[in-house]
Amino acid sequence: MWCLRVLAVKLTGRKTLINISKPASLLRPSNFQANCFCSRSVDDICFRPRHMSSEAKRLRSEKMTGKKIGTHNGSFHCDEVLACFFLRQLPEYKDAEIVRTRDPVQLAECDVVVDVGGEFDPKKHRYDHHQRTFSETFHSLCPEKTWVTKLSSAGLVYLHFGHQLLSQLTQLKEGDRQLEVLYDKLYENFVEEVDAIDNGISQYDGEARYAISSTLSARVGHLNPRWNSKSQDTEEGFKKAIKMVGEEFLDRLDFYQSSWLPARVVVEEAIEQRHQVDPSGEIVLFAKGGCPWKEHLFALENELQVDMPIKFVLYPDQNGQWRVQCVPAGLNTFQNRLSLLEEWRGVRDDALSKLSGIEGCIFVHAGGFIGGNKTQEGALEMARRTLQAAAQSPTNGST
Repeated sequence: MWCLRVLAVKLTGRKTLINISKPASLLRPSNFQANCFCSRSVDDICFRPRHMSSEAKRLRSEKMTGKKIGTHNGSFHCDEVLACFFLRQLPEYKDAEIVRTRDPVQLAECDVVVDVGGEFDPKKHRYDHHQRTFSETFHSLCPEKTWVTKLSSAGLVYLHFGHQLLSQLTQLKEGDRQLEVLYDKLYENFVEEVDAIDNGISQYDGEARYAISSTLSARVGHLNPRWNSKSQDTEEGFKKAIKMVGEEFLDRLDFYQSSWLPARVVVEEAIEQRHQVDPSGEIVLFAKGGCPWKEHLFALENELQVDMPIKFVLYPDQNGQWRVQCVPAGLNTFQNRLSLLEEWRGVRDDALSKLSGIEGCIFVHAGGFIGGNKTQEGALEMARRTLQAAAQSPTNGST
């Protein structure tokens, strides 16, 4: 069902091979590109002064094309490093020279400038976010998107070139629904964090209980020279940073396309076929177990405008027996939309079969969120009996 593609991506002088699987279904068009304030084609980089030389630093590739990506010199951070990596993946900038300077004259000669220059103008390919007047977010530039985190140079480059970038790396066409899903997923689960950290935006209000010091942004920061190092040259560390963020982004992209996205296809097909499982439409069935379904189910219920929330998921376990699992009320809660009947909880095997009147019962967890039966029909009947009881008494079986 899946076509295996091996994609060679240039990454700072060496090639990284990525296995990418392309789902055969869900090739639906997106209207995002027509409505969003997005142009596409360049590079990005970060800002912060520290022991900087006034001399422009240049990162040259083996084959120079005459294109130049400008960013600031001195201490580097994750947002401009990631932005530069993004741009280097595009055909027109793959061999571009990265000019690291704050000299306005030299920046003016660059085809694209990121994280420096005090200007945001996509028409001129200027992508700085440090000016006092800058407050752009994904939502402000693309109202169809919901993210309201202030953009850094990484987010600006991703917003304007992300579709082209992902199309280049995955071979999916721009406008393909799968590419749009990946575009959203990678911003929300990779790029947005970089935007927030660079702009000093906390995840929450109040003081944290513990420190997290191993984020991608933190690890990029550690590649800068130490304050008391004899050499304060940042060029070698900058090269290592591009290599590191590039490998992590490509690994995340590979996971989302070859594992996460196929799971979404499976869940969508199950939702579309739910009325064949039970007329209520509140039970979905997966022919194969192990598919991560929760995140996709919540997203697709909203996207497909499912009117009656799904209550139960059926799937086989590794022993060929069947499970009936309750759909939680949300991704981060132990509360269920509807739990299995209270009187079944903690009861097993023959005692459970006798109590429920359903053959082949194996167990119902004491928490009521999952149960087991020897057959698909038995697991389905456990879900149906719970739905029937809830219809007669809405509080029956709920948590």
